[in-house]
Amino acid sequence: NLLRLAGKGKILDVACGQGFLAHEFARAGANVTGVDISPELIAIARKKYSDGAFLVAPAEHLPFPGAQFDVVLLVLALQNIEHADAALKECARVLRPDGRLLLVINHPAFRIPKASEWGWDEPRRVQYRRLDRYLSESREEIAMNPSVEKPIITYSFHRPLQWYVKALRAAGLHITALEEWISPKISDSGPRAPAENMARKEFPLFLFLECTKTSHG
Repeated sequence: NLLRLAGKGKILDVACGQGFLAHEFARAGANVTGVDISPELIAIARKKYSDGAFLVAPAEHLPFPGAQFDVVLLVLALQNIEHADAALKECARVLRPDGRLLLVINHPAFRIPKASEWGWDEPRRVQYRRLDRYLSESREEIAMNPSVEKPIITYSFHRPLQWYVKALRAAGLHITALEEWISPKISDSGPRAPAENMARKEFPLFLFLECTKTSHG
């Protein structure tokens, strides 16, 4: 989906992790730079992929002059950034006029850390999505590898949709496209499989926003 939506040009992949996405865009013909706050992940990206430039930097302090990139990618990372508003302003700063930020987040209306889950209605034979809260912002500690003795801990921040609209506007970005993406997982066996697959088609777990830099941003 992102390859289809981004096109080519000069691309910055913010919070690029091990560099897989940056590599895929480079293979498609883009000029790609990846940044991540983790030196360990950037070291992996540099070792695995030679078709992109990889730098250590936080999303809130990008090491580039303004108006450098045609497209900025921020994929499944903003919900783990505490100062997300600052990160969005930095993304806007390094975009050229009419450049685009492609933002993918866990859908804030249906995926709320430790406050949303699947449920099963036995009488109706329906799988439903349960939400315990939505409008309140929250910060939750998440164990990345809970099965080990000393798991790696990260934090996930929930913000309602209105927060994103306001923060994007404050950054000089306006939403020019929106898509809601469903989970690719499929249940192929078990008595609940049809209901599980139906629920996955009805409740999008990912939200894509294309945000364009205003001419005066």
